[in-house]
Amino acid sequence: MTQSLPDTKPFASFEWMLALRYLRPRRKEGFISVISLFSFLGIMLGVATLIVVMSIFNGFHQELLSKVLGFSGHATIYQPQLNPLNDYEAIRKRVEQVPDVVHVLALVEGQVMVSSIKNATGAIVRGMGEEDMMKVSAVNNSSLRTAMKNPTVLDEKPSLEGFDKSGGVAIGERMAWKHQLGLGDSITLIAPNGPETVIGQTPRIRDYTIVAIFKMGMSEYDENVVYMPLEEAKDFFDLQGGVTALELNVSNPDNIRSDLASIRVAAGDGLMIQTWQDRNQAFFTALTVERNMLFLIVAMIVLVAALNIISGLTMLVKDKSRDIAILRTMGATSAAMQRVFFLTGAAVGVTGTIAGLLLGLLIAANAENIRKGIQLISGVDAFNAELYYLAQLPARIEPVQVTAIVLLTLLLTFLATLFPSWRAAKLDPVEALRYE
Repeated sequence: MTQSLPDTKPFASFEWMLALRYLRPRRKEGFISVISLFSFLGIMLGVATLIVVMSIFNGFHQELLSKVLGFSGHATIYQPQLNPLNDYEAIRKRVEQVPDVVHVLALVEGQVMVSSIKNATGAIVRGMGEEDMMKVSAVNNSSLRTAMKNPTVLDEKPSLEGFDKSGGVAIGERMAWKHQLGLGDSITLIAPNGPETVIGQTPRIRDYTIVAIFKMGMSEYDENVVYMPLEEAKDFFDLQGGVTALELNVSNPDNIRSDLASIRVAAGDGLMIQTWQDRNQAFFTALTVERNMLFLIVAMIVLVAALNIISGLTMLVKDKSRDIAILRTMGATSAAMQRVFFLTGAAVGVTGTIAGLLLGLLIAANAENIRKGIQLISGVDAFNAELYYLAQLPARIEPVQVTAIVLLTLLLTFLATLFPSWRAAKLDPVEALRYE
């Protein structure tokens, strides 16, 4: 008398037992085991790579956005043809009354040549008042070094207090390094549009003492920007009391366009307003496109691993056809056989996904330390600040994004198990046992 199976409910204990047993094939089935191992490793590496890549791209986007906004504000108000804003104080007071506007900074900006004994480079001068400078977190941060307070007092933090009356300038750390200058040294600024003389327009040349050295963490700014007191900048560029622009910050930079109508009304007619999105749209759009394309490319690793699951399970079904036939004669339904092989393939997918999740989070959380370790071992800077703009490798883990990666991987691996498990369910016991 044929013995029947004790429990035939869906996902019964015998189904789990068979699925786990098929994950540990015998020696003669070693090739199937190798395919399963490759499937596991492919899913693990695919998930980990996706998490690391997307986290680093998120970090790039966030860091670049914070550096760009920290440097130039969320929106700029200026005259057409860059004529001076002579009534800027009245405009500033009106714009500051607009809801969501945090603060408005008066700015004088112009291009110069920076000359020293060691070098001569181009730069942008940004003239700004002392109080406004203190609101620029990209400059007034823990990396700031100044010569305007007593450096011998250990508990006294560097401050921009006294910048307006210092008669000097603040330069970036990379500019100081390139010119081999320090606090108290002198640099020469040369502006092309100088005073008119009998022989034509001559350059304006002045020497300034370096009273502060800042570090924004973005090489583009640390190497090419000079900050100057506002009144000194007005005189240097001969603006006769006006400023070139007003820069404003809002509480939510992503919603700057919704505030534009109110800002335009407060600023008055005839003025131009440019948002950070207008200035950097091409750059951030390109970064988003690169992130999406890289996601698709790396996701192919997961797809290949899922195809390995199909091939491995198909071979396993073929090898276990006799076992399937015997189980069917003992009372196992075709649905039970389908669930057994589904569980076998799903186990590979789930364990590979979990391992990849843990590995990816571990690497993403320690991306900068890993970069430093590679640089220390190889002696090669794999993240040159001049090429990538940022001084360190950023990584930002987005929980929603990580969840989407995990769910997508599980979906692909579950789908990969359907065809082989369907083949197992459709196997005819009579045909399978005919030649046994």
